[in-house]
Parts: sequence; C-alpha cells; structure tokens
Amino acid sequence: MRDGRPLHPGAWWLWALGLGVAASRTTNPLLLGLLVAVSGYVVAVRRPDAPWARSYGAFVKLALVVIAVRLAFAVFLGSPVQGTTVLLRLPELPLPDWAQGVRLGGRVTAEGVVFALYDALRMAALLICVGAANALANPSRLLKSLPGALYEAGVAVVVALTFAPNLVADVQRLRAARRLRGRPDRGLRGLLHVGLPVLEGALERSVALAAAMDSRGYGRTVRVTAAVRRTTAALTVTGLLGVCAGTYGVLTAGGGTYGLPVLLAGVVAALAGLVLGGRRTPRTRYRPDRWDVRALLAAGSGAGVAALLVLAASRDPAVLNPGVVPIVAPELPLWPAAACLLGLLPAFVSPPPAVKSEEPS
Repeated sequence: MRDGRPLHPGAWWLWALGLGVAASRTTNPLLLGLLVAVSGYVVAVRRPDAPWARSYGAFVKLALVVIAVRLAFAVFLGSPVQGTTVLLRLPELPLPDWAQGVRLGGRVTAEGVVFALYDALRMAALLICVGAANALANPSRLLKSLPGALYEAGVAVVVALTFAPNLVADVQRLRAARRLRGRPDRGLRGLLHVGLPVLEGALERSVALAAAMDSRGYGRTVRVTAAVRRTTAALTVTGLLGVCAGTYGVLTAGGGTYGLPVLLAGVVAALAGLVLGGRRTPRTRYRPDRWDVRALLAAGSGAGVAALLVLAASRDPAVLNPGVVPIVAPELPLWPAAACLLGLLPAFVSPPPAVKSEEPS
C-alpha cells in the first residue's frame, strides 16, 4: 500500500531552489521555458487544495510584470548593450553632467531589447520557481521542521512566506463576494473597497497568531552556560560566512579551487552551531515529518538539475547564454534539456494531494 503522507516541506523548497539555481546559470529562453514548464507541471499535479497553495498564479503574473518593466526600462532608459540594428528612435531628453551614463529616450536597438528580454526571462523563471515552492510546501509544517535554534527566525520567515498566499486568497474571496452582490470588483473603486477588508483580515490573523503562540509557550528558553552561548555564536557566524564565501567561489570561475572546501566547512560549522543553539529552546513535535526516500529523491532531483546546469555553463557557456551582439538564434542543447527534465521526478514519487470527500445529499 502506498504511503499517502505528504512530502516533507523542506524537500519541496530544496527542489524549487535547485531549479532556481539552474535558471540563474542560463539566459537561453528555451531552457528557461523548459524549467518553467517543469515547475508548472509539478505544481499542477501535486498542489493541494489549500489557501496557501493558490499563490502560484500570482507569482506567474508578477513574473510577467517583471518582464514588461524590464523591457520598458531598456526602451526608455537604454541598455548596457550597444547594438547596431536600430528599431526606432525616441526623442532624447538632455540630462545634466552628473547623470552621465543614463539617458532618457534615444535610439532603441534590437540587441539591447533582446539582452533585456533574456535577463527578464531569467528573473521571471526565478520568481516562478519560488512560487512553486510556496504552492507546494505547507508553511506551518515547514516551521515545525526547523531546528530549535532557528525557531524564532523561522516564525518571521514563515509569516513572510504566508503573507502572499493569504493576501491572494483574501482578495479572491472579497472580489467573489462583491460580484455576488452586484458590486464592481475591478478598477480603482473596486481596489479601494477590497483593500481595507484585506488589511483588516491581515491584522486579525496577526493578533490570532500572537495569541496562539503565547498560549503555546513561544519564546520559552532554558539557562545555558556563557561558554555554550559564545561557542554557538562563533560557530554559527563562522559557518554562515563560510557558506557565503564558498557559494561565491563555487558559482564563479575563479573560485573553483577553494569554493567547495570552504562551503563544506561552513556547512559543518553552521550545523554544529544549530545543534548547540537548540539546547536553549527545547521543543517537542507532534507527528514530526520524516525525511523518507521520496523526499530525498525530490530534493535530489532539484540539486541534480542545478549541478548539471552549473556544469554545462562552465563547459559550454555560449549555448547556455546565446549571444546578442550579433544576435544568435538560441539552440536547445540536448543534455542540459534532459537535465531540466530531471526536475519532473517529484511529480511521480510524491503522493497525490488529498481530495476532499463530498457528503452524500
């Protein structure tokens, strides 16, 4: 009998972050579109029916807005890429000497527009990957899975992550209620009538969350020695600095020799600091989420996509980053495309979302 327990929320975030890292390594629109399609398919077949899971469409719309804004900036404010194929000439406004390097109007080249489009598509893919994690990972279960040393910071992060899904759900609910009453739900007037109840609902949820946390003993700590506190702080800070330096070394061409060792040392030091810091906040978990084989496969698929795209970017950067001066038609490389398809694994190894049974009438 297949285990119907939901996947560990941390596995969903690691999977989505892996796709985001892969998207950050390429400007090829074909590969970026493939990554977006992979994340969208997994969301379509594994998204549960919950209010926090309805924010994926909002992230897609935000990605489209980012593309439009980036193209508008390239047209009206210029682009760092100076091309020769002029599409149109806009009236250029003269600027003072202290604003050198910035222009308003002037000629718009095809190379500059294509460069801005590739850059915007990469940012849009990152946003959509984050939206997939928001739609698949239960934020309350994610908070429960955090170590005790990160509990306070985790509460703030989880509240921030749930703000967008709850905001989208409130806006949809209030707009539906206004439509049923025959009142306008679009335009400036509809926005003004919807905005106040949304803010009121957010304030009520914040007060209810504070009361629930207080009733459950949030913030309770135990006394530890000063040596343990200093050791915990030193290990955590050193580990985080090592992770940052190691990640920079791994992602840059010049840090290939020191990047991975520094990253591993930083991870070990940070984990040791978290283990020691967890002594100050003893917590018990009711039915804790387990890292089973399915969660490891899902998280590993995202990590595999990221690792293979990073390797492809180092071996053949011209294919993953098509040229714009002159403009080169993007090609779909076979094995990087196959690596992107590895991100579909959670759609097959994770359990389907629970379907609410309807009461017979």
